[in-house]
Amino acid sequence: MTDDPVALRSRLLCWFFGGVMARRLRRGFHAVRLARPGWPVLPPGRPVIVYLNHPSWWDPALLIVMGTTRFRKRPGYGPIDAEMLRRYRFMRRIGLFGLEPGRAGAVAFLRKAEQILADPHAMLWITAEGAFTDPRRRPVSLRPGIAHLVRRMPSALVVPLAVEYPFWDERTPEALMRFGEPMDAAIFAGLAVPEIAAELEERLETVMDQLALDAQSREPARFLSLIEGTVGIGGVYDLWRRMRALARGQSFSPAHGDGQGRAVRQEVKRP
Repeated sequence: MTDDPVALRSRLLCWFFGGVMARRLRRGFHAVRLARPGWPVLPPGRPVIVYLNHPSWWDPALLIVMGTTRFRKRPGYGPIDAEMLRRYRFMRRIGLFGLEPGRAGAVAFLRKAEQILADPHAMLWITAEGAFTDPRRRPVSLRPGIAHLVRRMPSALVVPLAVEYPFWDERTPEALMRFGEPMDAAIFAGLAVPEIAAELEERLETVMDQLALDAQSREPARFLSLIEGTVGIGGVYDLWRRMRALARGQSFSPAHGDGQGRAVRQEVKRP
């Protein structure tokens, strides 16, 4: 069986799982939000490497939803633990390819990544910390593979992405993201791999620090709302709140903080 991620990827299955993951995000989060100014500007005709921190197993769900909605014209790919891929072989069909430990695995990663990025429309998403890591940990430390790849792909655009999942006022958390400015990989030409790694780490850490301030503000207006999820507590408590609002002649909002809830809905409806 071929291990070519480009040949194995199914556009139809990517679209299907993008819808599945969007529904899971709605159930699992109060909202999915992107910090302003929003989406990165990606000129056509250039492959893109998005590298991000790795706080949770929810990360792939966010990536596949973005890849099949906002970036649906760019075929998306990403590395995943090889053992996990052997257990869930269908993931090969949605653009994921196995990452083995050790030097041989690193060489195979670079080979497959270069094969993917030979397509000027391709988008490669990499959780570059390599393991689940708290978004507050400093300094940010990335696996060396990302620096080697950037050095070998001067035609690519490189985009840092910060992700975290804080709780605000609802029983479910927020899924928050912030993109950094795209970089031309050619600017790293001539630098040693450790220098490239240090620069990538510094730029991602800056974006993560900016997102941390956004998260601490608890202000929905600082974000674009991409997906509106669940609000309220449910059950007997929300039934009692609904009856109390009816008795007072007030409209009922299931949001725990009414002001925050109204801000969220207004943001979602804004074109």
